[in-house]
Amino acid sequence: MSHVDLQGKSAVVTGASSGIGRAIAEQLAASGAFVVVSGRDATAVADVVDRITAAGGRATGLVIDLRDPSTVQSLVDAAVKETGRLDIFVNNAGVSYLGTILDADVDQWRNMLETNVLALLAGTKAAVVAMRASGHPGHIVNISSVAALDPNSGVYGATKHAVNVISNTLRQELVNDPIKITSVMPGLVATNIGRNVDPAILAGLVAMSGIDVPVVPGERLPDEVLVSAQAALSEIMIRPEDIAEAVLFAVGQPVSVDVTDIVVRPVKPANL
Repeated sequence: MSHVDLQGKSAVVTGASSGIGRAIAEQLAASGAFVVVSGRDATAVADVVDRITAAGGRATGLVIDLRDPSTVQSLVDAAVKETGRLDIFVNNAGVSYLGTILDADVDQWRNMLETNVLALLAGTKAAVVAMRASGHPGHIVNISSVAALDPNSGVYGATKHAVNVISNTLRQELVNDPIKITSVMPGLVATNIGRNVDPAILAGLVAMSGIDVPVVPGERLPDEVLVSAQAALSEIMIRPEDIAEAVLFAVGQPVSVDVTDIVVRPVKPANL
């Protein structure tokens, strides 16, 4: 990846305690940005901040549940307090339940809608207010999914289609502001968003990694399991770092260039 200079800039990354969000936060910090990372697991959030600072970057972490839209303002405030500005806001937090619609329940639907859509809306609104106030160009990156391009991708796909529609609409609403909107649509990535899939699939991934850990649906898989599984399935599963590089590419463009949509897929489709 070519060097992108983000010195003096600040960024917020939601859902940054692991996976894609953590990789994005680390990439932005490595490029010089001060990064505010958020997540629901205090230990994991602290670990991301430690990883960034150990590598010479600057970051702070906030433990919040974005299903309460009022909490997002604290992320923006933390960025502005440190640098006096907000340059990049990455709406990455997401949750997925990959069963059928008829086998799901209302709590699962509510969790996906509140996390994938409402939190994104609240984060974007707060970010735009801060970006306008700072007087500097801004960039909002919404992590969507290739599921948004599939008309048969269930409630999860519907939430990600909503992300794309919101991104397109915001682009029109902000046409007279120096604020860009990019939608990044990953294919299958080795992250913990898949922890709610069929337990047999999770067990298969763990077995493939060669690491002996218990499989508990809904619980986080260790990093080493995900890394090993991705290495074994590299044709159908990409790395979180691949998505982070796509984000860095988008935010690293000159003011005159607007990267609106990025699709990042493995070379072969997965049939999970």
